[in-house]
Amino acid sequence: MPGVTPLELAAWTWKMPRRGRGFWFSLAIDVLWPVVVVFVRLRVRGRQHVPGTGGVILAFNHLSNSDTVAAVVFALMSNRVPRILAKASLWRMPVFGRVMRSGGHIPVERGTVKAADALKPAVEALRAGECVMVFPEGTFTDDPGNWPMKGKSGVARMALESRVPVVPVAEWGTQDLLPRGTVLPRLWPRKRVEVVAGAPVDLSDLYDRELTAAVLDEATSRVMDAITTMLTGIRSEQAGSRKV
Repeated sequence: MPGVTPLELAAWTWKMPRRGRGFWFSLAIDVLWPVVVVFVRLRVRGRQHVPGTGGVILAFNHLSNSDTVAAVVFALMSNRVPRILAKASLWRMPVFGRVMRSGGHIPVERGTVKAADALKPAVEALRAGECVMVFPEGTFTDDPGNWPMKGKSGVARMALESRVPVVPVAEWGTQDLLPRGTVLPRLWPRKRVEVVAGAPVDLSDLYDRELTAAVLDEATSRVMDAITTMLTGIRSEQAGSRKV
């Protein structure tokens, strides 16, 4: 299964959208991109499912701290500059704080009553035609097999209030690149990372419904089921290739 060659990935440096990235977020991308080029065997599929303009939610599974890097690479290769929903503690860190503020990302006070406050700026960004990147599980999966957990309702609220497409995206291999509990990535031998998007999740029948717990749960389940389906495809292909 061929991936993106280092030469092809390097060429994306000049193709990626830059407008709206902000100085520090743009600098972080420019610093990390060569690392991805040299040390990651990247395979990206499904970019055609990401609309080129207008609001869109990219919903990813969550395996590792390196998920965000792979997800940003996917968004940029899809010609979109993402706004990331991330834990608010990053904004209080000297370097990360500058990057997050510069990129116009959206802090989430996880585990507090203020967690829902992130939804308003996220919906505003979506209605303004932006791409918002979210990990619906809210944290790394605790499933022993690294399958997605039940998602939080935030992705459903954003989608139903903004009525923008929700594109399910599965990542696999990031858990080998930067295993949970480690600080430094394992760059050698080169790690294989796959990012695969599927068609937008159909939530249109829920748009005019009251946002009850049942409706939010249904929308969330559809998104997580779609992500799980994409991940199943990746893992089945890899298992099959090992048997050949």
